[in-house]
Amino acid sequence: MLRAIVLWNADVPATFECHVPVYSFEAFVKLGDDGVEDVIVHARIDAQRPGHCMSLIYTSGTTGNPKGVMISHDAFMFAQASLMDPFTRDDFCKDDRMVSFLPLSHIAGQQCDIGCQAVHGSHVYFAQPDALRGSLGATLKDVRPTFLLAVPRLFEKIMEKMQEVGRSTTGLKKLVVTWAKSVGTATVQASVYGGSGQVPWGFWLANWLVFTRVREALGLDCCKFFYAGAAPLSRECFDYFAALNIPIYGVMGMSETSGIGFCNFPTKFQPLSIGTKTTGTEFKVDAATGELLVRGRHVTMGYLKNEDETNRAIDADGWLHTGDCVQVDTDGFVTITGRLKELIITAGGENVPPAVLEDVLKQELPILSNAMAVGDKRKFIAALLTLRARVDANGLPTNELDPFVVREFEAIGSTAKTVDQAKSCAKVAAHIDAGRMRANARAMSRAQYIQKVAILDKDFSIPGGEFTPTLKLKRPVVLEKYADVVDAMYH
Repeated sequence: MLRAIVLWNADVPATFECHVPVYSFEAFVKLGDDGVEDVIVHARIDAQRPGHCMSLIYTSGTTGNPKGVMISHDAFMFAQASLMDPFTRDDFCKDDRMVSFLPLSHIAGQQCDIGCQAVHGSHVYFAQPDALRGSLGATLKDVRPTFLLAVPRLFEKIMEKMQEVGRSTTGLKKLVVTWAKSVGTATVQASVYGGSGQVPWGFWLANWLVFTRVREALGLDCCKFFYAGAAPLSRECFDYFAALNIPIYGVMGMSETSGIGFCNFPTKFQPLSIGTKTTGTEFKVDAATGELLVRGRHVTMGYLKNEDETNRAIDADGWLHTGDCVQVDTDGFVTITGRLKELIITAGGENVPPAVLEDVLKQELPILSNAMAVGDKRKFIAALLTLRARVDANGLPTNELDPFVVREFEAIGSTAKTVDQAKSCAKVAAHIDAGRMRANARAMSRAQYIQKVAILDKDFSIPGGEFTPTLKLKRPVVLEKYADVVDAMYH
């Protein structure tokens, strides 16, 4: 039940209508000055039990209405212990520093910023509200965190800015950087599970000349572990950071599993996988659908006041149906191939995982910011594309193309500098079509060929409603918003 509303960085309006009290943050803090008798506080603490609900995490609602995931004290702490189990005592300590910028209304933010701090006593620094719109870089330089968990889009943004700087590098400096990147790639490859584990020749020189300086420039010179979760990390992004000796480890956890279930670790990891199961996690793969099923103490108590959805998600044997389609290799590493609900089933009955097609298309066309495959119950696969563009102060994409895209277009003889100009340019259309054909050449079957594409007027964004706060694509929202564009590709 909603008891009060607290406004952050805003004053309470002089007049308003609300059925609960509304406080400014300062006024809310002052409520504590009145004091509460210790006996009441201790009575409330003593009344808590491990099986009681500790936190309500509302799902992002990418395919429907959000559901309140009930996480018990026991599940939350079990997940924290499970995640930390493979690390050594020295890997995390009270002197560690973390930057809180993920939403604390989501399980990743709660586990990372609250759970880790509570268990290990690390320092948590809170980023500015506009962190994901540009200010995070300055915060990282100030804090110099020792651990970083981020969504893939953040790593992609860092990569894009670094690529922008790298294009101006010439001569001897460029040769040194290129050589160092080859050493960085070899170093990460050697650390992959089953690799040699040997540091390649020249590493110390490459580290001194390039890697250390890059990390210092990013504010990540003290960072021991880099993790990406909530969405797939692209091969391009992983390879780019690997070349700088920054291995990005995949991790997978849902609200329904208290934020953990599978994880890569420095001593055991495979690129682009979500790792192996964490301690106490049971899993199996549905033979018919390829769906990942999970069971363990960290699984949710259920959805708040929603028994039907709870029974749909957790079967009679306690298996949570994650909705993720996966593949498992002989070493136990799990790779997500797509979402069961997102699977495109063409009119011909072919099952097509859209994320795979979208990733390849973006690799072949770096000018793209986003790609979304469509074609459910249609004769063929098509795709909605957005070009990389500048964003305004509110995080909304503008019509002005990113400088990188402008240069790419200049290289093919196009003068387009805005999205509108690009949409009507024949040279841009030919360039995109060539990339589409290259992507199709990498497809597993003809059923996965992208036959048509359409460039949208604006890129996807959180304020625009196409992304959740954790940057998951709301496919149903996009389909509804651009229904006329999709229909036009099939007529």
